[in-house]
Amino acid sequence: MPKKNILRKKILRTGKKITYDLWQLKFLAIKKGDKILCTGRQVGKSVICGKDAGDYAVENPETEPIVMIAPTERQSQALFNKTLNYLVENFPDKIASGANKPTKEKITLTTGVEIYCLPVGQSGLGIRFITIGRLYVDEASRVPEDVWEAITPALLTTGGDTILLSTPFGAEGEFYRTFINEDGAYDSFTRFSIDSETCIKERPISESWTEERREKAIRKLEQAKKRMSERQYAQEYLGKFMEGLHRWFSQKVIESACILKARETILPDRDYFMGCDIAHMGEDEGTIEILEKVRDGRIEHVENIITKKQLTTETEANIVNADKRYNCKQIAIDAGSGAMGVYVCEHLLKIPSVRKKIVPINNAKRVIDRDGTSVKLLKIDLYENLLALMEQGIIKLLDDDEVIESLRSVQYEYVIKEGEATKLRIFGNYTHIAEGLIRAAWLANQKHSNISVSYI
Repeated sequence: MPKKNILRKKILRTGKKITYDLWQLKFLAIKKGDKILCTGRQVGKSVICGKDAGDYAVENPETEPIVMIAPTERQSQALFNKTLNYLVENFPDKIASGANKPTKEKITLTTGVEIYCLPVGQSGLGIRFITIGRLYVDEASRVPEDVWEAITPALLTTGGDTILLSTPFGAEGEFYRTFINEDGAYDSFTRFSIDSETCIKERPISESWTEERREKAIRKLEQAKKRMSERQYAQEYLGKFMEGLHRWFSQKVIESACILKARETILPDRDYFMGCDIAHMGEDEGTIEILEKVRDGRIEHVENIITKKQLTTETEANIVNADKRYNCKQIAIDAGSGAMGVYVCEHLLKIPSVRKKIVPINNAKRVIDRDGTSVKLLKIDLYENLLALMEQGIIKLLDDDEVIESLRSVQYEYVIKEGEATKLRIFGNYTHIAEGLIRAAWLANQKHSNISVSYI
């Protein structure tokens, strides 16, 4: 029997009839040792790592704790939940119950093996005092350097395995160094790489992956290729480490700005400004960011509200309710991200309590009339304003993992085309919080007696 079929038969013995990609079978076939998985987006890396972790826990009853981490708690829980789902579907009798039943942070097996989902933040403090038998790092390309320093001691006494999975994030950082085996210092890792195009086109047709689904996925890739630059597409979907892609906010700037703790109460009669990023129904997360302009001119981040899978009426209600609590001076709405943003903005302009506060900002082209002078407001203006405020220490933001990850995800590149002026392009795949912040920060940093924003 061909090796490929042997692998497939071995996997199906667990009972769940899933058709795996060949690269996934090869990944699962390596039971022990360090592994690194560098891929394009949406290829199934977290699903296969969830199975990998579940099988390892079941097959190694004497192992030390299995730990899953990521830059944010939300990201680490995604892999953790896939692992729990796999165990529930295939080894329900192995999951402890009663006082040891699964929680959001821990799965205990009847054999005593424990699987943890731990927040690590920006320093890795959460894993400095735990012994790890096997470590999974999701979104590894975005993990801060300080966290990597905390990982090595946690694995030292057990000699445990490390499994890294991520899309690339520029040609830098520990994930990059590990994958290219810089200076031969990462010989212990077995490397796996798969791009989104190959995955979608070569994945076997099955009940869960139909011809229709494949055609839709191919169309989405074609749309992404038209929408993105060559470097961004290569990073996000081809899984390549691209030179020329840089972070907009440096780690130093983020660490100096993100120092505030969430307030326990809302202080009345303050100058609050709201920035919103509108999400499409069932897709990306949306956000509402509240900033206060303090009397001495400083700006403080007060609240970060994340929404997901909401109807437009729910989004509008959230904005109105947030304004009721804070009585904002102005509310900046993302009115340039397609029909959804425009639709929400138009509806809010009809609501008496907020209509005079709404400032539609396109992020692409709007005219700001200030002291009789018209200037074009571009996306770069909004981002440069927030960066300058952070560098000068004027704005202080919440010390929140989601906020920090959003700022860290913002990248930029210079787009050079023959015969055209060089352009600066800003982008990212988790920028919704940053997008809300740049709008609120723009409002908070202006003189408001003579500002109006109008469509062009």
